[in-house]
Parts: sequence; structure tokens; C-alpha cells
Amino acid sequence: MLHHLSLGVSDIERSAAFYDAALAPLGYVRVWADIRPGEPNQAVGYGVPGGKDKLALKHRPEAQRPPGPGFHIAFAAPDPHAVSEFYRAALRHGGTDNGAPGLRAHYGPRYFAAFVIDLDGHHIEAVCNEDR
Repeated sequence: MLHHLSLGVSDIERSAAFYDAALAPLGYVRVWADIRPGEPNQAVGYGVPGGKDKLALKHRPEAQRPPGPGFHIAFAAPDPHAVSEFYRAALRHGGTDNGAPGLRAHYGPRYFAAFVIDLDGHHIEAVCNEDR
């Protein structure tokens, strides 16, 4: 259904470093970048290696605001270990804990997830919901 999703960020270089680190354990990489320090309309895109972007970060320092309660992005993880590594990397790069890695049986018997708030207040999650 979705082609891609874009998030506004206040500092593109700092946010790109955060997402480079947080998404790497999940198998996602920066697939394109348009970073030109000091210029407007900078952006980076993330997806699977060799693929197109599914997440874009757009530099919007003057008007960046995260969506309100109820909105978050859940990234698919290949296994619970990747969920835990996502969480650790995100926290090491300035993210805020919003739910440590663990089984969330109230979402389903195999729903293993971790929740983080990124540098601009966007709520993100890594989840593995497969047979282990």
C-alpha cells in the first residue's frame, strides 16, 4: 500500500547518523543521500541494499514537528537479536528508550519488539513477529 514515508528532521546529518546506526541491524541501509551542508532541501533515503527508499528523512529545521500520539513507524526485523541491536544502537546514538526489547504477548504470541523515540521525537519500533 505505501510507497515510502518521509519524516521531517531538524539536523539532517545527525539524524542520518542515528538512522544509519539504528537501521543497520535490521538490514536497512542508506540507499541515497542529498546532503549539502548549509543548503535547503537536503534529504536521505533508507531501504534494503540495492533497493529504493521506503523511509526518507527531509531536513526541515524551521518547522519540524513529530506527529501526535498514536503515530509511530514499525520496522520489520529478521529476528529478536536484530530488535535488540536496533534498540542498543538507537540509544547509543541519542535515542530515548520507549520500551526495552521483549515479547509483547498482548500484541500476539510471537510479537518481539523494542520502542525508541528518535532525536526529533518520532516514535519508532523494531518488531519481529515470526516463528522463531
